[in-house]
Amino acid sequence: MLNLRVLLLLLGLSLLPAAPAHAAESEVLAIIVPANLAVKRLSASELSLIFLRKKLYWPNAKRMRPANLPTQHDLRQRFSLRVLGSLPETQAEYWNEQYFHGVSPPHVVNSQEAMLRYVADTAGAIGYVDACAVDGRVKVVAWIDSDGSWLVSPPPLACD
Repeated sequence: MLNLRVLLLLLGLSLLPAAPAHAAESEVLAIIVPANLAVKRLSASELSLIFLRKKLYWPNAKRMRPANLPTQHDLRQRFSLRVLGSLPETQAEYWNEQYFHGVSPPHVVNSQEAMLRYVADTAGAIGYVDACAVDGRVKVVAWIDSDGSWLVSPPPLACD
C-alpha cells in the first residue's frame, strides 16, 4: 500500500510544470565579462568581431575567451540574430572555413549558470545571459534590447 502511495505521489509530481531556473526572464540580453576586467563598454561591431574570433585580445593584452550557449538554446538564437545577424545553424560553414585557418569557435557552456561561472572564473572571458540572470560575479558591458537596440545602461527589467 505504501508503494502505491509513493508511486501515485511521484506520478502526480511528474505532471507539475518544471520551475524555471530563474523566476523571470526578460527579452534583454546582458553581455558579461569578469567583474575585474578593465573594460567598461563594448560596441556592437566589437562584440561581433569577438564572437567571430576576428578580435582576439583585450586592451590589456589578455586573450579574449568568448563563450556561447548551446546552438538550440533560446538565448543563443537571440544573441546570434541580434549580434551576428544570423542563426547559429547557418554559421557552420563559416566555422568550418575558420577551422582550416586555425581558428576555433567560441567555447560552449550548457546553461546560464554555467555561463556566469565560466565568465566569472576565466580571465578574459566574455559571454551573455538574460539580463535578469546577472549577479555580482560578473560585469555588464552592454545591454541588447528585444528589438536589437544597443543600450549603454540597463533598461527597466521585470525580474522576480
